[in-house]
Amino acid sequence: MRELRRADQRFRTEGDGTTTFHSFSYGAHYDAGNISFGPIVAINTEHIEPGAGYDAHRHSDVEIVTWVLDGLLAHEDSTGAGGEIPPGLAQRLSAGAGVSHTERNASDTEGLTFVQMMLRSENEGDPEYAQVEVGAVIAGVYRSVDVHAPAELRVAVLAAGDVVEVPAAPRTLLHVTRGRLRLGEDLLGPGDELRTDELVGTLTADEPSEALIWLLR
Repeated sequence: MRELRRADQRFRTEGDGTTTFHSFSYGAHYDAGNISFGPIVAINTEHIEPGAGYDAHRHSDVEIVTWVLDGLLAHEDSTGAGGEIPPGLAQRLSAGAGVSHTERNASDTEGLTFVQMMLRSENEGDPEYAQVEVGAVIAGVYRSVDVHAPAELRVAVLAAGDVVEVPAAPRTLLHVTRGRLRLGEDLLGPGDELRTDELVGTLTADEPSEALIWLLR
């Protein structure tokens, strides 16, 4: 199985100061053939205008992993965690039996873009919060925050001309967040996504690039 989905295939939702692009069925958007990939049930790219965002809302039974691309995300949740999340800091909120959180643009002048991913969770207890700084200074595939699911998130960071090897896994989802990456004969740009149970192999960057890689067990 090897499926390459392009950015222009994603669903789009417009809100009050928010624009969201969805990789999977979400909210008002439904596609029976695109519900999930393994435990992953959502990959949403959020564009938030200055001062806008999402007020307190509740989740349960999911792992919520957030990766900021540009700007600062102001986060608060019912575990007591809160603060500003910059690029390079992977955040995980394990909803457990139930958690509420608020997500807003911390700036009144600059835009905010972040990717928020949700997975079916194995945590049936109290909600948990965690964050890990991904200090990528050279090309590589960096380990990220742990989740209560049969999955590992890696962040691939490349400069122009760099080549990195994607770790082997039974199934892999690769989501490009910036730049241009070559994978065999395919060129992938921001929002493009590969879902496969085949060996991914090497990525080559045409320009400074980044990708979120889920290794699924």
